[in-house]
Amino acid sequence: MDNFCHTLVGAACGEAGLKRRTRYGNATLMIAANLPDIDVLSFVTDTAPISFRRGWTHGILAQLLLPVACAAVVYAIGRFRPRRGDGVGPPLHAGWLLVLSYVGVYSHVFLDFLNNYGVRLLSPFDWRWFYGDAVFIADLWMWLALGVGVWLTRRQRRWGPSRAALAFVSCYIAAMLVSAQAARAVVADTWREVSGTAPRALMVGPLPFTPFTRVVIIDAGDRYETGVFRWWPTGVGFDDEPIAKNAGHPLVKQARAQDAQIREFLVWARFPFWTITPEKGGTRVTVGDVRFMSRSIRRANFQASTLIRDP
Repeated sequence: MDNFCHTLVGAACGEAGLKRRTRYGNATLMIAANLPDIDVLSFVTDTAPISFRRGWTHGILAQLLLPVACAAVVYAIGRFRPRRGDGVGPPLHAGWLLVLSYVGVYSHVFLDFLNNYGVRLLSPFDWRWFYGDAVFIADLWMWLALGVGVWLTRRQRRWGPSRAALAFVSCYIAAMLVSAQAARAVVADTWREVSGTAPRALMVGPLPFTPFTRVVIIDAGDRYETGVFRWWPTGVGFDDEPIAKNAGHPLVKQARAQDAQIREFLVWARFPFWTITPEKGGTRVTVGDVRFMSRSIRRANFQASTLIRDP
């Protein structure tokens, strides 16, 4: 999920009552809820960021160690920074700082699992990607529910609105997870009827603003079939033009061998497809991912490319 949503979840947990457990409770929750995204620092290094993201800082070791580090830093700040004002409020409590840090970090990892970007939950022991395909990466309805809940809690000085917002978001997520699995089953059955075979891979992913409509991607071997699934009326409509993979093109193998950025891109790619375009002095080989492409202009929003020069 986006960091605005992560921050709202931390704030809502604090306003629901957890901030009363220790000094800096709210700050700890909001910081911990964003902490796994410390891997964005890879964008200012020589590390290929797209392959590094949602790996080390989202996996098992990070889930165990990041909360400890967060709680330790906040506790040290609290110990060396005198309390301001009349001292009203909860005292600094190391145990609760640790608990709130775990709440924030695990909420982050779970929310990241929900979308179709993916997260490597078992890293560094297993680098597989896990995809919930349930909630869009920036979900307006979660923003509204959590934002209104936090605002009303602070305005009315009672915990009820934030607790209600968290309950609504929990039910919404559960419904979207069930909907995603049910829609996946409907699309798989439809594809078997149409093609006579099971899809090699399948995504029925979320779209922004429309929880009852989903984008469909089917790996059909040498191509991807795309379309839209709708619950009312229930069914899937496939696009007229498939997307050719072009994975067997001779220049694709050469591009993968010579360009590190392409290899790093393929670590992250789920439905990679290739385009081969002649240019002056050679041929441009580009790889994109069908998950993040414009269906109207049939162009990938994220891609990597290299120029294969003529002999």
